[in-house]
Amino acid sequence: MTLTELRYIVALAHERHFGRAAERCHVTQPTLSVALKKVEQRDGVVLFERSSADVRLTAIGERIAEQALRVLEEAERLKEIVVQGKDPLQGPLRLGVIYTIAPYLLPRLIPAVNRRAPQMPLYLQENFTVNLATQLRRGDLDVIIVALPFAEAGVVSRVVYEEPFCVLLPGGHPLTSESRIDPAAVEGDKLLLLGRGNCFREQVVQACPQLTQAGGTEGALEGSSLETVRYMVASGAGISVVPASAAASWPHDDPLLHYRAFTDPAPARRVVIAWRASFPRPQAIDVLRRAIVDSPPPGVSIV
Repeated sequence: MTLTELRYIVALAHERHFGRAAERCHVTQPTLSVALKKVEQRDGVVLFERSSADVRLTAIGERIAEQALRVLEEAERLKEIVVQGKDPLQGPLRLGVIYTIAPYLLPRLIPAVNRRAPQMPLYLQENFTVNLATQLRRGDLDVIIVALPFAEAGVVSRVVYEEPFCVLLPGGHPLTSESRIDPAAVEGDKLLLLGRGNCFREQVVQACPQLTQAGGTEGALEGSSLETVRYMVASGAGISVVPASAAASWPHDDPLLHYRAFTDPAPARRVVIAWRASFPRPQAIDVLRRAIVDSPPPGVSIV
């Protein structure tokens, strides 16, 4: 099948109407109808059930339409590769970011990248580290931003910044009078953590062993996101440990919520950018890193 025939199949599968599908492909309805009929006759399959009121995909038609869409997407990627081969800062950069970094980094990163590479839009994906790593390996993403520990065969990583953790306290908690807090001082409090599978949960458990052992991770309340944990703490459900960039982005005059730094040595995480060693646009990676370095999230230290 030609790419044109595949476009006709995908258009009709989406529109379920010959007239609208023809408009989508910028051809006349007879042209599209005749072309699809030729495909069915040539290959000996029926792709669509036709009636005066409706057009429906057959079982084999559904499979072919799904594959046709994937082929057309890959064909578009070929065009992108050609363009990017001429100018590595032209064309989209597919960026994945973990959930506990994206909301606090991206508002600063997007304009910083746009200033340096206005022809390089960022296609963004938020997800867990393990899922981002899988998408990076198979080429669905070009680069990801995650926290250490992180190691993947054939993937290069570079530390960008270090981020300390903070204690999140409800209003009226006795420790709000302290400027810095020793982890031992909150060992008796109810600890709120992110749900299992989130890498920041594991980073807190590893970085704050006294706190997590005393509070017990098995009985800890769980939130699906840092924003949810924030509201749980504000409601008085317990305390939590959050990255400094999240705490710094929240209102500082909220009487229901306070955050305090840990005493030294404060627990922290190191954030890296990671990309395939074979990725053909190293200049795009350099722009991304410079944008982070020049416009980092609040509360972090560039490495």
